[in-house]
Amino acid sequence: MALNPRPNSLKIRSIQHSVTIVVENDPGSLIARERIVKRTTLVVVACFVLALSLAHAQTLTGAGATFPYPIYSKWFTEYSSAHPGVQVNYQSIGSGGGIKNFCSGLVDFGASDMPMTNDMIAGCKNKLVHIPTVLGAVVPVYNVPGVTNLRFSGELLADIYLGKITMWNDPRVAKDNPGVSLPDTKIIVVHRAEGSGTSFIFTDFLSKVSKDWASGPGASSAPGWPVGVAGKGNEGVAGLVRQVPGTIGYVELIYALQNKMTSGAVQNAAGNWITASIPGVTAAAASIKQMPADYRVSITNAPGADAYPISSFTYLLINLHPADATKEKVIRDMLSWIVKSGESEVSALSYAPLPEALQEKVLQTVYALPQ
Repeated sequence: MALNPRPNSLKIRSIQHSVTIVVENDPGSLIARERIVKRTTLVVVACFVLALSLAHAQTLTGAGATFPYPIYSKWFTEYSSAHPGVQVNYQSIGSGGGIKNFCSGLVDFGASDMPMTNDMIAGCKNKLVHIPTVLGAVVPVYNVPGVTNLRFSGELLADIYLGKITMWNDPRVAKDNPGVSLPDTKIIVVHRAEGSGTSFIFTDFLSKVSKDWASGPGASSAPGWPVGVAGKGNEGVAGLVRQVPGTIGYVELIYALQNKMTSGAVQNAAGNWITASIPGVTAAAASIKQMPADYRVSITNAPGADAYPISSFTYLLINLHPADATKEKVIRDMLSWIVKSGESEVSALSYAPLPEALQEKVLQTVYALPQ
């Protein structure tokens, strides 16, 4: 075959650039030049694949509740592993911080154990939707050497946290715990240091069972605590109670179990003493006959013989008008993955899954998010 005496140009186009191969006059075989072309083609194809990968790479940032952090950490890690190029960074800073960061536009999504109030929503930069993810329990934990089976009525817990009951052998404590040998030692109250959804759940319960609490500190993520020392996050409260004899605190159930802490049974609305468990949380959720369209609901002190009284949903806060449409598509996909795949994993970490009917309702909400 006669060779063209003029240089030949072969152009191979990638997404952004063209690559030109110039073949000089060569009396040798065309095979060598074909190999050059093939090698160059492979390089261009590799660059093309890399460009696609980079185009789809996304880093999502979220912040908020410590209550669901163990399950969120598991979910986000698994989702990232199943979706190469997607990284989900979640900061466990408390519901108050999560709401603040989300409403300020500092994160792609927030997380809160307390549903935002109308005033909070009105003051939020983002128009948002609450997406319930799981249910959990807040449990009273204590460190009283030699005592492992205490019970607490709601009024007893309220008066301890109001500073009205200061000793472990107080007659009010003994009344709830007949036959238990209680020490003559001071009660050291531990509460959260920061704005916290766990605190909201706990004080929401206290407000429903104690008029003094309702008319005093009230239900809040950051109430004015009358007494006590503060720990940061569920981790901080758990750490203080574990280390200091005579303490009482409140944490999400998984933190009590992971830290092998002693937790107390709580009297529910039916008058029964209930130890926190998945069935008890599920029974509390069953008290909601009609879920509101915006999912903002309280299930503390729920009716029912088996309902655990300090139970709650926890939520992801999702922007309805995101600035980054690509991130929104990833968030939408992640939310649907959580409902369809993640819910089956929650019981292993002592959370209660969303009821099946609610899962379907949440999926419809997720599918309706902007694309």
